[in-house]
Amino acid sequence: MSAKANEIHLVRVYDAPVELVWDAWTDPLQAAQWWGPRGFTLTTHSKDLRVGGTWRYTMHGPDGTDYPNIATYHEIELYQRLVYDHGATEISPPLFRVTVLFSKLGKKTQMEMTMALASAEAAAETRRFIKQAGGDATWDRFAEYLCAQVEHKERFFINRSFAAPIDVLYDMWTQPDHLAKWSPPTGFTMKFIHTDIRVGGSSFYMMSNGDAENAVRMYGRAAYLELNKPNRLVYTQQFCDEHENITRHPMAPTWPETMLTTIQFTAETENQTRVTLMWEPYGTVTAEEMATFISARGGMTMGWTGSFDQLEAQLKK
Repeated sequence: MSAKANEIHLVRVYDAPVELVWDAWTDPLQAAQWWGPRGFTLTTHSKDLRVGGTWRYTMHGPDGTDYPNIATYHEIELYQRLVYDHGATEISPPLFRVTVLFSKLGKKTQMEMTMALASAEAAAETRRFIKQAGGDATWDRFAEYLCAQVEHKERFFINRSFAAPIDVLYDMWTQPDHLAKWSPPTGFTMKFIHTDIRVGGSSFYMMSNGDAENAVRMYGRAAYLELNKPNRLVYTQQFCDEHENITRHPMAPTWPETMLTTIQFTAETENQTRVTLMWEPYGTVTAEEMATFISARGGMTMGWTGSFDQLEAQLKK
């Protein structure tokens, strides 16, 4: 489905049955666990899930700003469809109309959302606002919440759609020359010392924020578990010293020793690809390490967003 100029279209696939996804969406107690960008909290004042009913709630930003909202429901088909107006307040009309379709994909659920605005200009402005506020992270938080409910695992998710064919995105993740140009943290450069990107292979790299004597240098290793071109890539990552001996995060000693990275590439159109990244501690993990991982999700979002911005810039070249 291609969105009209005045629409914002979003698709996510969640590894949970449709009934659980629907309930987590429509139950205000569950919604409070994931609704909104990272760092936001939610207070529901009232909810009447019926045609003509309203959900009155306030989102609280991390800076203390409150965002009141009155959503009015127009269509409700159990486990299948929700249509409602979003963004109204007691003194202002709705900002847009939302249509959400829930579809079974085996044991998974596809959520397809369309936000219809008054004009293409309004849609473009809303896209900018959502990006600046980190609003797309709402749906990553939703994935994390569902994962904890279904699998009792703590994971980190982030999604981004890129204007490039799926094969190109896969190559940007698996060809060292491309990977080194966009994947290091903002302000860092990356150099591969050796690479063997195949199942059972590994790569060893160094990242640095300059050539000065006091520059930060970080070494790391990736070991490849799955390469299924062009749809899926799975590998582990560890921090190392310059001799490739495993160490700990140089600035976070309680960070898990080994992380598992799973990348799913999904062709949305011939020239549009959605990348879904899932990150989780791997192997033996202490309670302290897991707590460090959970508390760092906001920072992970910022870090991966910076890398994805660099990837987007590389693709434009």
